[in-house]
Amino acid sequence: MGSQIRKHEGGEGADVKPDKDHGVLETVEGIDVSSYQGNVDWAAHWNQGKRFAYVKATESTGYRNPYFAQQYDGSYEVGMIRGAYHFALPNQSSGEAQAEYFLANGGGWSADGRTLPGALDMEYNPYGGTCYGLSQAAMTAWVLAFSDTYRARTGVFPVIYTSASWWNQCVGGSFKTTNPLWVARYASAPGALPFDWEFHTFWQYSSTPIDQNRFNGGYDRLQALANG
Repeated sequence: MGSQIRKHEGGEGADVKPDKDHGVLETVEGIDVSSYQGNVDWAAHWNQGKRFAYVKATESTGYRNPYFAQQYDGSYEVGMIRGAYHFALPNQSSGEAQAEYFLANGGGWSADGRTLPGALDMEYNPYGGTCYGLSQAAMTAWVLAFSDTYRARTGVFPVIYTSASWWNQCVGGSFKTTNPLWVARYASAPGALPFDWEFHTFWQYSSTPIDQNRFNGGYDRLQALANG
């Protein structure tokens, strides 16, 4: 997650800390993983203070992470609050179709207090043009179709992972949302957020030595998100 954002936007915030001067008094540390990490040593990450994880489940409607079970179940078994994410390829099939594929292959949600809403990874196209050949209006419609399908099936809004630069270029300002925002920015602060989001829920701030994320709130609020 975020490999294309790193490629296009650069930056590497390997040693950031909560900025208490700006009201960030409580945060929770976590990571995200994909097949690139293979079998993950979850106990080691737990001992480093990581308390949540997002795991790639699917991409488009034809790819499933072969390490998903070890990663998704392993993070849960060690005590983490976990969630699954889907890498979107909006030029290949509809938002509804990709949401259904995600839900059928690990992307569901349950109110067990340990499962985060599924996340939709929206970023630069790794296989072609930045915005997948879609206009801002078409991209907005695609994201809404995915979000609406996911919410209809689970009762919760999916988290949206993106960067301000990509979102403002490819989606623009017509997307009005209550989806939790997971913003990617490899720097010492989250910076300006994508259009219309007033605050971030998660912040991916580094990819060293693995994708590092911070929840914007205390552990009780992370549990509240997991409870829907």
